[in-house]
Amino acid sequence: MTEERLRPHAHEGHGPHGGRYPSIVDAIGHTPLVEIPRMCPNPNVRLYAKLEFMNPTGSVKDRVARALIEDLERSGRLSPGSIIIEPTSGNTGIALAMIARRKGYRVAVVLPDNVTRERRQLLALFGAEIIDSPGALGSNGAVALAKKIVAEDPRFVMPYQYGNPANPGAHEDGTAEEIIADCPEVDVFVAGLGTGGTLMGVGRRLKRHNPELKVYAAEPLPGEKVQGLRSLDEGFIPEIFDPTVLDGKFLVGNAESIEALRDLTALEGIFAGVSAGGAIVAAQRVAREMARGTIVVLIADGGWKYLSEDLWTRDLDRDEEVVESLNLW
Repeated sequence: MTEERLRPHAHEGHGPHGGRYPSIVDAIGHTPLVEIPRMCPNPNVRLYAKLEFMNPTGSVKDRVARALIEDLERSGRLSPGSIIIEPTSGNTGIALAMIARRKGYRVAVVLPDNVTRERRQLLALFGAEIIDSPGALGSNGAVALAKKIVAEDPRFVMPYQYGNPANPGAHEDGTAEEIIADCPEVDVFVAGLGTGGTLMGVGRRLKRHNPELKVYAAEPLPGEKVQGLRSLDEGFIPEIFDPTVLDGKFLVGNAESIEALRDLTALEGIFAGVSAGGAIVAAQRVAREMARGTIVVLIADGGWKYLSEDLWTRDLDRDEEVVESLNLW
């Protein structure tokens, strides 16, 4: 590590994190941006991680869930007997359940039956009704079942993160503005491809800030199910997804995602969720090709919800078949 790498930029220091808020919902956002030099393969590139697990329920989806519920409130779609329903791999549902409980609404989530036990426990703790969808169908199966339920029962109201502009809007007005305030020199933004909301919202705003900025997605290899991310080649493209915002995408496998995840914990002390490993791998690929510059990679959630998968101690070489079959994105 060079002295140049260790020298802080003039604007670096304590940002507007923390603060005092009237409720836990108002405390969403304001997450820190932390440099992770030991994960960067190029000494001329600075790599920063946006730590979204610092949100109240531990993921970037707190931002989206708040925006989705506020959109339902503004539109007048909620009545006294309404039940908010949403297809999710876990994080959006957990965030919706927490915010809905705080606001006094009922929530049901449609969840693949093979997500981690920790996610189910958190959903139950926040009072969500869990409706299982076939795990083999991933998040696509959850979307299909949720749409069927909404069509058959008028009590259910779906904000639908995959098609609601409030999803990218939460990132355009929030996440991106925080990045600009903390790291105005950003050249590249990298995030995992899930609903597309983070990449679309942050990407649009950062490109207005810097028209030369590049946006890259980490996408799972076709056939690999990693909780939180999706492959566009598997037949479902979220309505909010705009391919013109992306400058490229990187296919990332489960095994290399887990390796990066372990390195992030061992080298930087950051205990993150598995999709973060995929995003880090993509950011490293970009960094290797850059002459110099600054990359911001979004860490969508923390590792606590994945402890039951034993990802930090499992022998990846001996358990290769198990790793390939894990539903991690």
